[in-house]
Amino acid sequence: MKWITHSHVDIDGVACPWLIKRFIDSEAEFIFAPESRVHEVSEREIAIAFGCSGAPYSRRGDLCTFSILLEEFELTDKALHRLGRIVNAAATNHFEQDPIAPGLTAIAAGFGFRFPDDEENIAYQFNLYDALYSWCCTQVATK
Repeated sequence: MKWITHSHVDIDGVACPWLIKRFIDSEAEFIFAPESRVHEVSEREIAIAFGCSGAPYSRRGDLCTFSILLEEFELTDKALHRLGRIVNAAATNHFEQDPIAPGLTAIAAGFGFRFPDDEENIAYQFNLYDALYSWCCTQVATK
């Protein structure tokens, strides 16, 4: 399936493709478009929009899109929910909610500066999320 979000992705815009590819749709293809054109391109490409205004999967209140995807797809993996707390705190700038969030924000910004092309950026950051997810697995295993 094709999935589409806004270009110049940020924390949520990278975490969501990682979550989609790893846990929701292993065959996912991602399209990035200017936010003002996401819905137009979504219709033309028959792609599921996420992470932008009016998309079926988008931020709601204090929940970032990553958190919405966890809910909507009924993902129950405790490590994913631990990761979700980090991503949500970083994506919504509620750093007081998780001590890891400021570090994720800094690292994500650095990747964005190094790799301004969205496809290249997510390719590199998938390794970061794989590693962070592995750490989250150890965290929930000890509780």
